[in-house]
Amino acid sequence: MDNVKFVEGLRAAWRREIASAKTYRELARRARSTQQREVLTRLAEAEERHAQTWAMRLHELGSAPPEFHESFVERARRWVLVQSGTENALRQIEAAEERDTDTYAQLSAVAAEEHDRAAARATEREERAHGKVLGEMAQPQARLDMIFKKEKWHVRGGGWIGQAIYGMNDGLGSVFGVVAGVAGATNASASFVIVSGIAAVIANALSMGAGAYLATKSEREVYEAELAREREEIEMNPEQEREEMALFYELKGFTPAEARQLAARLAERPEQMLKTLAAEELGLSAETFPDPWREGLSAGVFTAIGAFIPIVPFFFVSGFPAVVASFVVSTLAYFVVGAAKVLVTGRGWFRSGLEMLLVGLGVGILTYLIGTLFQVK
Repeated sequence: MDNVKFVEGLRAAWRREIASAKTYRELARRARSTQQREVLTRLAEAEERHAQTWAMRLHELGSAPPEFHESFVERARRWVLVQSGTENALRQIEAAEERDTDTYAQLSAVAAEEHDRAAARATEREERAHGKVLGEMAQPQARLDMIFKKEKWHVRGGGWIGQAIYGMNDGLGSVFGVVAGVAGATNASASFVIVSGIAAVIANALSMGAGAYLATKSEREVYEAELAREREEIEMNPEQEREEMALFYELKGFTPAEARQLAARLAERPEQMLKTLAAEELGLSAETFPDPWREGLSAGVFTAIGAFIPIVPFFFVSGFPAVVASFVVSTLAYFVVGAAKVLVTGRGWFRSGLEMLLVGLGVGILTYLIGTLFQVK
């Protein structure tokens, strides 16, 4: 076997484990429940243990791991991932854990010694187990569908990252269409495009901001109503609610007997049980519920940023060159926004960005052509 490939694989594995541990600890600090915090902390400790194992083996092979340094982009990516919401982050980390199992399988294949192959296989199994834990944490609803089938009123909240991305997308799309249409109708008169464009920026930003604020406020009101319904469920059907609570604890690793005992203890304090059920079923608590003002401000500001992009070239040039420049910067912005959507959708960034670019380019060309039909002679 090629020992150089094995050493390179170990160094890459060491770095991934350190980075994963940092992400888990960041998520643990933001966890909405003690149980979730403890699970994430244990996962971070496991990744640190893996990193220590690989570091020791590298020392034995005469190739100590380098100092761990992260680029600004890597730190920013982790921050955005954590800010995007625990469930979204867990889904993406779950996918990363699945990729790590493949990586460790490849590492085992290039290992020259049996104990190295055994260590890689053991870590592969543990990473696969981590993926299952993350899946259960991110998607507990799937295992509780039978219980929740009569409770269709549960909802989930969104995050400001999503509002920002979709706000920018909406602003860019709508104002790019306005700019292209007005440019086509006025022979790309800079003054007409700027005036109409700025009016569209203001209208879109206010509309998106107000809409996000009212939507989040409405969700909070629905959430409060759901708490009242959950309280009524506890009073009318305490056995079913205890069964729900026991299932949640089973998903967290407790034995069925331990889970039933914990649920029974919680049932002795109805208000605490209400808060726990609300946090587990709805994925939210009063403390972590999205703030309407923050959601509205995020949507409004990022809509304005996205909407302003197509207008920028017309401040510097006019005529057909300004139209071309606007198309170039707008389609590039479409690609960036489309790629950024991966933070909330989990899709491939390049495909998502390319799809947005093509849609945006089509919108611009179509509205420009329509505008030429009404061209002022």
